Amino acid sequence: MVSYASLINGVRAMHSGGIIAYPAESCFGLGCDPSNSFAIRRLLRLKNRKREKGLILIASNIKQLEHWVNLRASPNYAEIIASWPGPHTWILPGSVSLNRWLVGMHCGLAVRVTAHPVAAKLCELFGGPIVSSSANIHGRPALQTAQQVQKCYGSRLQGLVHDRIGNTGFPSEIRDGMSGKIIRPSQR
Repeated sequence: MVSYASLINGVRAMHSGGIIAYPAESCFGLGCDPSNSFAIRRLLRLKNRKREKGLILIASNIKQLEHWVNLRASPNYAEIIASWPGPHTWILPGSVSLNRWLVGMHCGLAVRVTAHPVAAKLCELFGGPIVSSSANIHGRPALQTAQQVQKCYGSRLQGLVHDRIGNTGFPSEIRDGMSGKIIRPSQR
């Protein structure tokens, strides 16, 4: 069971511009404040991830995403709502001017309402969505435990939430919210 202190420490770290690792549906994720460009760039450097790929925001509920994306603009609105919480990521038009570091080459922002209780609690305590990217270095296998994260990143992270990952065993499916086109299939 995750400690409340661990979650609070993670939230404080993100509010201070830090990068944290936490358990998600299929692996450990790296997270930061999506409104902090410096933190986003640092997260991308840590992962050795190209900016063009973009990042995902996870939230504990749909309301947390309303400031970031225009859900109702999608002709697939009912399908999107029915898919959450769960391992389904949708790229949707922004409600605000979107940071290019978040969207990469996409025309919208990738968002998901997480089904992992610890990740959801982290978003709830943070007060909004957080950046979410698998904690592995780009091109390497996903990290499944807090020990693997610690070994990979050491002191380069400002927080580590210890708990178990979910049991989906595969990355979330990513779909374009306007066309419904699958961009990354789930690997079930």
